[in-house]
Amino acid sequence: MFDTVLVANRGEIALRVIRTLRRLGVRSVAVFSDADADAPHVREADVAVRLGPADRSDSSAAETYLRTDQILAAARRTGAQAVHPGYGFLAENAGFARACADAGLVFIGPPPGAVELMGDKINAKEAVRAAGVPVVPGSQATAPTDGDLVAAADEIGYPVLLKPSAGGGGKGMRLVRDRADLPTEIAAARRVARTAFGDDTLLLERWIDRPRHIEVQVLADAHGTTVHLGERECSLQRRHQKLIEEAPSVLLNAETRAAMGAAAVRAAESCGYTGAGTVEFIVPGIDPNAPASAAEGVRDFFFMEMNTRLQVEHPVTELAVAVGADAARLDLVEWQLRVAAGEPLSFTQPDISFLGHAIEARICAEDPERDFLPTGGRILTLDEPRGEGIRVDSGVAPGTVVTSAYDPMLAKVIAYGPDRPTALRRLRAALADTRILGVTTNTGFLRRLLAHPEVVAGRLDTGLVEQTAQQQPALLTAPYSPTNPTAPAEATAPAHPGNGTDAAPAELPSPTHLLYYAAALARHLGLTPAADPGGWTDPFSLPSGWRLGGTPAWTTHRLRTPGQDPVSVRIRSITAGNVADATDKSTELTREVELRLDAGPVHGARVTLAGDRLHLTVDGLQTTFSLATDASPGLAAGPVTWLGVEGDAWPLHAYDPAVESAAGAGAHHGGLTAPMPGTVTVVKTAAGETVRKGQPLLVLEAMKMEHVIAAPHDGVVAELRVTAGATVAMEDLLVVVAPVEETATGAGAVAGAPAEPAAAPAEPAEVRS
Repeated sequence: MFDTVLVANRGEIALRVIRTLRRLGVRSVAVFSDADADAPHVREADVAVRLGPADRSDSSAAETYLRTDQILAAARRTGAQAVHPGYGFLAENAGFARACADAGLVFIGPPPGAVELMGDKINAKEAVRAAGVPVVPGSQATAPTDGDLVAAADEIGYPVLLKPSAGGGGKGMRLVRDRADLPTEIAAARRVARTAFGDDTLLLERWIDRPRHIEVQVLADAHGTTVHLGERECSLQRRHQKLIEEAPSVLLNAETRAAMGAAAVRAAESCGYTGAGTVEFIVPGIDPNAPASAAEGVRDFFFMEMNTRLQVEHPVTELAVAVGADAARLDLVEWQLRVAAGEPLSFTQPDISFLGHAIEARICAEDPERDFLPTGGRILTLDEPRGEGIRVDSGVAPGTVVTSAYDPMLAKVIAYGPDRPTALRRLRAALADTRILGVTTNTGFLRRLLAHPEVVAGRLDTGLVEQTAQQQPALLTAPYSPTNPTAPAEATAPAHPGNGTDAAPAELPSPTHLLYYAAALARHLGLTPAADPGGWTDPFSLPSGWRLGGTPAWTTHRLRTPGQDPVSVRIRSITAGNVADATDKSTELTREVELRLDAGPVHGARVTLAGDRLHLTVDGLQTTFSLATDASPGLAAGPVTWLGVEGDAWPLHAYDPAVESAAGAGAHHGGLTAPMPGTVTVVKTAAGETVRKGQPLLVLEAMKMEHVIAAPHDGVVAELRVTAGATVAMEDLLVVVAPVEETATGAGAVAGAPAEPAAAPAEPAEVRS
């Protein structure tokens, strides 16, 4: 075994590897960019080395985690004997593996030749086809031209799937259903492949109806033994990015499981593989109307690709697979280390079996309510779930700043149970207990996805998430979301005029109302001054609304959430009927109040603030919100109130009509702003150019996602604020398109809010918050 290992990665996978190294007594070396100087993986390692230019701060991956020379220098400097690449960055880079060997370092992964062969999807398909592994019908040329791809599509029929030969993770993949769209999609796929992988070679495959993505974990030593560790179902995806993974798959019968495992072993052996790897298959789903006999026997399955590294979802295999008579669990990182150190596997295929069920959810910094655009910010509150059968692999901590420079995944929550229903329940409960405030994430969305009737029944396919979002969006929408309507059907009389003793209102507040109530009350309680040392409090300094000889006055809090219209919440104390009521309990953390949202009915409420939890009871229903305040300097509207409930979280800003009006007066009509922090990769227009509605103007990329910014209307490009390669912040002005009628009259830009751009084909358009 090695004495010192350098982990050439960051985030949760670096922490994952470091913890296994510590358990084995191996000294760990972390590397970090300036942006990650205080990251958890840096603190956890025995020693850490900075990456990046010596004369300036540049935390881009290209200048840090992708710099082979700096990583090798860090290994020499710290006396490391081996390098673990994690996943992503240089994990599947054959050149990096060779550079490690040339430097006298052990690359903890497969031989460079295996990485190179399986990294070329075209040659990989031919290699496994020769080994007797079934492959998806498609193009067969080594470097097909555009014409070759069109001809292959004509031969196998539509729909077809375009894939970068050198790619992975779903990046650059295009589903094409119409022959007329193929040339445009080929050009787009080549552009993404060239930018992401430095190689624009594409392959084309037949699209499988109701496809299920099922992969097999393999493990091979250098002594001729290769085994598989069963399958993982990864069919719950969005834009080819995995969301939920589980083991075993509910689709496979014993015959198919054995056949698929044997095929995965043959695929690994065909390239001389050693270490841990994953062979991915596409499996046609079962038609719900098909007879029961259709599920019998060995099902069709087709090789997609082999990932020559540890997978993000490896924990479900570690939890659900047992080895030997004592049902021992495996640590796949440990076996990567042991194989790289020359040790043989201590078990064979008959020793391996499934025991129980495990499911993983990937928590990412993205906003489901804004088409999953990447987000960012500083984590104010982080509470990770605990409990029986729960495991969390996380790469963040309170105070971590999430940027667009790296992958959006923050953590993984994994649940294990003796059966699938138990694992599902535990994971849903764990996600509800996950509190992340300060950065918008997909946590609540994942919890609702796991409750989807089709998911519960195990009827999965790779299109289920997007199909549900289009056809049944309510299944995946947060009940507390500010995107839900807040206006009442009709205003009703106040429920508690004056003293709170009247009958209950005709309509109950919606969860969205409760969110706004909670935000207003959190701000309201924050107005309470510190206790006076002399024991007396000026009643006019309190937010009680106390008035001499009258009922308490309403205090109005105007709030807004990004992308939504502002609302007003009015609060009036129920008990502040005299000076004593208003002053004697000024520091009490429980208040009884009346609430009214906009023109809606009045509701009586009780609120208790206990640390970072706000307990709100309205009409007999108590809801507990997590609470945090972002008081960072430079926030235009002042401190931001973050509220979390059931895995979801929202920022609520103070709204000042006067300030907003002044800001609106200086806005650009036809101005398109950045929907996320990121990098401008392509500029397709120039100042003064005449453009048509929906015409792509530029491409913005962040966190492995590409977004086309399109013209919102016919007009002329009046301003172009960015160039290719520019880094932009969220809501930065990118381009201004003056409408045709304005350019015709010479009016130029006029006052108004930035325009919503038109949707561009194949990519999500700009969404303004």
